[in-house]
Amino acid sequence: MGIVAAFAVPHPPIILPEVGHGEEKKIQRTIDAYRDVMRQAAELKPDTVVISSPHSLMYADYFHISPGKKASGNFGDFGAPDVTIEVDYDTEFVSSLVDEAAMREVPAGTLGARSSMLDHATMIPLRFLKEAGADDFKVVRIGLSGLSARMHYKLGECIQAVSEKLGRRVVYIASGDLSHKLKENGPYGYAPEGPEFDRICTEALQKGDFMGLLSINEKISDKAAECGLRSFWMMAGALDRTAVESNLLSAEGPFGVGYGVASFKVTGTDDLRDFGTQMDNARRDAVRKARADEDPWVHLARLSVEHYTRTGSYARIPDDLPAEMTTERAGAFVSLHKDGELRGCIGTIKPMQKSVAEEVFYNAISAAVHDPRFSPVMPDELNDIIYSVDILGAPEKTDINGLDPKQYGVIVSSKGRRGLLLPDLDGIDTVDEQISIARHKAGIGADEPVELSRFRVVRHH
Repeated sequence: MGIVAAFAVPHPPIILPEVGHGEEKKIQRTIDAYRDVMRQAAELKPDTVVISSPHSLMYADYFHISPGKKASGNFGDFGAPDVTIEVDYDTEFVSSLVDEAAMREVPAGTLGARSSMLDHATMIPLRFLKEAGADDFKVVRIGLSGLSARMHYKLGECIQAVSEKLGRRVVYIASGDLSHKLKENGPYGYAPEGPEFDRICTEALQKGDFMGLLSINEKISDKAAECGLRSFWMMAGALDRTAVESNLLSAEGPFGVGYGVASFKVTGTDDLRDFGTQMDNARRDAVRKARADEDPWVHLARLSVEHYTRTGSYARIPDDLPAEMTTERAGAFVSLHKDGELRGCIGTIKPMQKSVAEEVFYNAISAAVHDPRFSPVMPDELNDIIYSVDILGAPEKTDINGLDPKQYGVIVSSKGRRGLLLPDLDGIDTVDEQISIARHKAGIGADEPVELSRFRVVRHH
């Protein structure tokens, strides 16, 4: 068989009467839509229900697939310990999915914590599904990750492939709220990106425009404090090259958090809806454009990394560099990005080499090979990496009033410890955020006195 339908649903605990105690009536449209889509799911008589949950185990670089034969949970954390959910896991499906992911080089498996407790983002859709009359099905629960949209999509493709190989009737449930920043008096406050994200996301869900979901601007989604986008990415992969009948049944946010309910009924195949290939092509176009426009600083960083990664030896620094690169000295940071995600970043606050050209040359290699947060860059990744180079101006002492996270980087120092943060970084909008992150990087406590310095950068990308 394969995947017969998919549903995007929210997971507010308040939606349950045992938790909401009447407050759930304020999201009655969401409740009615939820009941409708889970009735549709129950009528499809699925053998297996695959749920992607933002509140299962989540790793930065790995997808956790829940192991074991059974799992259960309750809503004790929300004042309703007597509300319980129990499921049987589809162990054959899980085993095949782990194998399929390994074959496609997707980092996914059952390693990690082995708690059998279900999370609320899994239990709420199951509660509605069981109330709709479905009971003879098994579950596969998958956590999200910090990996790219493409990697979430690829895991979705694995789910589709396993569904077809095993001949399962599969319903996919993408559990996820929308923005958490819709109202000033909401639990998470307001950001203008909140309503904008919900508009973009719900329009895409209504149209079945999965490419629209996969290409949402990261600045908007981050500032919107969204919850379900990665879950929707995985769902898109599970519906790869299928024709779907899409329907947005409801979208509201009276509590300051966006709740959307959408259904996707599979009606056939459609090879034009190959969003994985579209993403790959878009990524390659972005890399080609970046390299066509790259200046000598970025070209030098790329040359050093590509030669060292392929040969294990240092390239010869070109003789035809601009004079400012060979006669001046400065600190420099080199950043590597792949699929829109950071792949390495290393730099020096003050010059350590004879010229800024050498500073960039050696720091680029360190970013590719020695950043402790990442494994070394491999040769087969080189065609997908985009580089940026920040040349640091001389630091100058300042106080908090002299800082501006858009204009200045900051150096926080205390008792021999020093943390640096570059300026104009996505998601860092205030001086307090900038200082807090720099403190954390240096292991400086929030209450410890610090000295502050600021610096400007010239960014090349």
